Amino acid sequence: MWRELAPVGRHPDSGGYRRHAWSAADLECRAWFRAQAEARGLGYETDRNGNQWAWLGDPLAGDAVVTGSHLDSVPDGGAFDGPLGVVSSFAALDELRRRGVEFTRPVAITNFGDEEGARFGLACVGSRLAAGQLTVTDAHRLRDADGIALPAAMERAGYDPEAIGPDPERLARIGAFVELHVEQGRALDLTGDPVGIASAIWPHGRWRFDFRGEANHAGTTRLADRRDPMLTYAETVLAARREAELTGALATFGKIAVEPNGVNAIPSLVRGWLDSRAADQATLDAVVTGIERAAREHADRAGIDLAVVRESFTPVVDFEHALRDELATILEGSGDTGRPVPVLGTGAGHDAGILSASVPTAMLFVRNPTGISHSPAEHAAEDDCAAGVEALADVLEGLACS
Repeated sequence: MWRELAPVGRHPDSGGYRRHAWSAADLECRAWFRAQAEARGLGYETDRNGNQWAWLGDPLAGDAVVTGSHLDSVPDGGAFDGPLGVVSSFAALDELRRRGVEFTRPVAITNFGDEEGARFGLACVGSRLAAGQLTVTDAHRLRDADGIALPAAMERAGYDPEAIGPDPERLARIGAFVELHVEQGRALDLTGDPVGIASAIWPHGRWRFDFRGEANHAGTTRLADRRDPMLTYAETVLAARREAELTGALATFGKIAVEPNGVNAIPSLVRGWLDSRAADQATLDAVVTGIERAAREHADRAGIDLAVVRESFTPVVDFEHALRDELATILEGSGDTGRPVPVLGTGAGHDAGILSASVPTAMLFVRNPTGISHSPAEHAAEDDCAAGVEALADVLEGLACS
């Protein structure tokens, strides 16, 4: 499975993946998912929001145990973020069939659409729509960098954009959702464990900073006469690092747009996107407030106009303690080391976090030896991936089998 999926959407120059929502690469990934489902005799369907489902048992029976993740990527992302969870889900089902277990609850594998938000700027679009956390009106307003609206992209890909919206009946049929994911950090590498359990997802959000100055000639305008928004943006980037260090949070300006974007022109507009995350809401509020305060101070001194818009926000997600504890009991009982399975928090958002407001959710993490993610250098060792499959199979057996 890994060899089949690995070439899809891989850029020949960067070595990273560009599987953006509703693109040709995304559609190829979706075709791969359907083929895997049909090869196993699973019932296949696509829901109203474009999320894919592969069912073992009756989808309408209720109390289903669902696993899976996503197949789309960030720009030039790694091979494991998302796909590891989907591939491992199919492999875990294969393992359970090899064990000859008897299923007492329906089981489903899912691929949630547009988790990364790389194309339209909002993460977890598929799960947000299903959970009613993104309105149809707001979804229809989403545009990519070329001005293509989400409905138009869906329609070009053969999906009906008029059908999107909340899907409470489907979510009500889910008794538990367990998402396996490569760890996006080094906590497991530091403890020496191949697999861990998630405790919570930090609160996080994205803010757009618009710095407006005055376009002018780079070769003739005196430094003293310039209203250069790039300088204010640069000061804000440095302020973000300082505020993050002071508060113990994370703050990153990772995307920028410049107008007129000429090498010999002073910019008239610099637009930067801030991603910030923290272990709790108070800390997140403090770091973002500090960054905006510093940005406005620098802007005022330089004669730059500043507008700040919060584009998305996800509050802290504490995964359901009962399900989390059940996973820990299952894995500690199936292991041969006698060690408890580590429980760790994460600053990365996931579909499991979105669904947690509607259904009981939990997550498993597979060790990432370098901690690198959202990069072609993202990696997990084959032995650890196999351990993740075994852990997921154990969990599914404990939850869905007699």
